[in-house]
Amino acid sequence: MGVLGRAIVEVSSKLTGVVANLVQEETNGSSRLGTFLFPFLAFFLGNLTPDGQYPWGNLTDWGNDQYTESPATGAVRTYDFVISRGLIAPDGYQRDVLLVNGAFPGPMIEANWGDMIVVNVFNNISSPEEGTAMHWHGFLQDDTPWDDGAPGVSQCPIVPGKSYTYEFKASLYGTSWYHAHYSAQYAGGIVGPIVIHGPTQAKYDIDLGPVMLSDWYHRPYFDLIKDMLAPGGSPSVPSDNNLINGKMNFDCDTAAAAGDKTPCTPNAGISKFKFQTGKTHRLRLVNSGADGVQRFSIDGHTMTVIANDFVPVKPYNVTAISLAVGQRADVLVTANAAGSDPKSVFWMRSDLAKCSAAKQPFALAAVYYDQADPETAPSSQPWADAGDPDSTCGASDDLDKREPLYPIPVRGEPAVTKEMKIEAYRNASDVFLFLFDGVSARVDYNHPALDMVMKGNMSFPEVSNVKDFGSAKTVRVVVINKGPGPHPMHLHGYNFYVLSSSPGDWDGKTIVRPSNPVRRDTEVVRPHGHLVLQFDANNPGIWAFHCHIGWHASGGFVASFLTQPDEVRRRWGGDRMPGKMEQVCREWDAWSQNTVVDQIDSGT
Repeated sequence: MGVLGRAIVEVSSKLTGVVANLVQEETNGSSRLGTFLFPFLAFFLGNLTPDGQYPWGNLTDWGNDQYTESPATGAVRTYDFVISRGLIAPDGYQRDVLLVNGAFPGPMIEANWGDMIVVNVFNNISSPEEGTAMHWHGFLQDDTPWDDGAPGVSQCPIVPGKSYTYEFKASLYGTSWYHAHYSAQYAGGIVGPIVIHGPTQAKYDIDLGPVMLSDWYHRPYFDLIKDMLAPGGSPSVPSDNNLINGKMNFDCDTAAAAGDKTPCTPNAGISKFKFQTGKTHRLRLVNSGADGVQRFSIDGHTMTVIANDFVPVKPYNVTAISLAVGQRADVLVTANAAGSDPKSVFWMRSDLAKCSAAKQPFALAAVYYDQADPETAPSSQPWADAGDPDSTCGASDDLDKREPLYPIPVRGEPAVTKEMKIEAYRNASDVFLFLFDGVSARVDYNHPALDMVMKGNMSFPEVSNVKDFGSAKTVRVVVINKGPGPHPMHLHGYNFYVLSSSPGDWDGKTIVRPSNPVRRDTEVVRPHGHLVLQFDANNPGIWAFHCHIGWHASGGFVASFLTQPDEVRRRWGGDRMPGKMEQVCREWDAWSQNTVVDQIDSGT
């Protein structure tokens, strides 16, 4: 067993109690994630069609291109979200948070592939007031670029006391999440899971639903940003704890001994899962944190990976899997360990990789077989590779191992190749910032770039870091990281091909499996390494491309890709511009004229 594996075993007994000293409303508000009250998910919503078909018809995950053959079910799934402040203690340490419908994590969005999703978001953030915007991670937003939810890029923020209605199609299927995209606001609690049911060749008995993995901070996100962007500050923002479905215990005695007088309850309660003996379970893993790479495992159980992000993959087995911020993995787990004893209990673990700044990196949850006592603490041991395995800082499994189920070859040579370097620097005020392709970005909430394009204004300020790819149909981007830490790179509006990702420089020609490269929306560029991605630029709009570490994006590590601008203007320019875009900007303009908007970071 490695050093980290031994450290996992030696986690203090103060963190391993399974009998909760707080009720769910005190730790997570109205959320039921992480409890036995959260229901198993159906395989799809509604009923079979009159001719016995699933809602997506006869489309399959192995025989159809989901990017060109997405169904239109005609169903509309409507949700009402109220964003507000609240007081909860996810790990026993009480703190002010931002909640969705009074819950952390927020309510689950559920739909079938091909459904339309409508979310009415009401901003009730007060004392103090803040704007907000919501991003639906991994959704292509084809024909709805204004509903992508990146303020200053695709929309103006939602004013306190006002609402905005997002409407978009579930054109991909699998597991994802939503989160605020206003500064690093989502680190304060505005996150929730999304499940889109679709075809699968994988056989399983029970869908356990989302397993959200997140580092957790005891100070408000805005205070952390102020410290980070103060003269002499650092982009290393250590988390205080690590959570599974919004729960974990915390060592309150140590905090009190350090003079912290914040109310804190030991053994607040950890998440619990019920396995049915001998059955195969689907778990939908999401790294919904602000910084840390998660290394997930279940003692004694092998996992079969069937999807990465919104892309079904050829199944492969692992005992532990790494997920950077924004990445997802669907895994199958059969309850057949320990001789399939129905009284078995095991630890579920998610540990922050060694490159992640963390004061307490180990998250625990408990897995109970059918007849197990739900107040019994597991005594199981971690897999040997449960911790961060090597110097890649927990980067994803090798590209050779991750192969999409439906093969799509790299489609020709790129019309444009863009090299983008990641650099760190301190400005004249000794403030640490990131340069991405030579720019430390800052968006203009009052003048979103998409709004400018629709109005025929292509004079973007340099600080917006907009990359105009014009009419190019295929774009290749080479991201170069000379620094010591990993960066999860997320592209809005597209799934990209991952052509190469490894330490060192790219040789300019090597492509891993060009006949069927990895596809996903978030991929890690490794420390002192490179990431080569390519995408078919067939989705008109302007799309954020950024490091998904919240603190790095706040520090300017953001760019935006403009694709097919002529088509944007043809479809939505002039009086064809959606009225709600203009409305939310009118409201923001009026509010910001009378309110000081304390935008101290990049804004997105």
